[in-house]
Amino acid sequence: MNSDQSFLGTGWSFPPSFDNISGTVQLVSEEIDISQSLEVLLSTRPGERVMQPAFGCNLDVMLFEPMTTTLIAYVKDLIQTAVLYFEPRIDMDTININTVNARDGLILIELQYTVLSTNSRYNLVYPYYLDEGTEADFTLNINLKKLLV
Repeated sequence: MNSDQSFLGTGWSFPPSFDNISGTVQLVSEEIDISQSLEVLLSTRPGERVMQPAFGCNLDVMLFEPMTTTLIAYVKDLIQTAVLYFEPRIDMDTININTVNARDGLILIELQYTVLSTNSRYNLVYPYYLDEGTEADFTLNINLKKLLV
């Protein structure tokens, strides 16, 4: 659909990318814009945006906490509240938090939502990594071994 006629909105692509020839920003529209907007919302901590200090979803509460039913219910409420206030184009149907791989440092947040303007249902799986940068240590050790030989 033409971005000039988009009734669901048009915005910058995430991550931002630019056209090398014209120097313009790549734009996304419709459901792709909503999906990328949800990714930005889930990956932003409240207080990171200067002009919108309440924007975001504080998923960092899961760090260093045991995965209990209380914590999962709290995280679901954080997500539901953030979507309610900052993504008015959708209605949240269900939020599932998959903790099967939590020992490996991966929690999958599965969102099922309905786009209000078109009454179409979509889902988004947002991976939340508890352990970042584990591969960096491995490559660093390999490089150190090469230097010592």
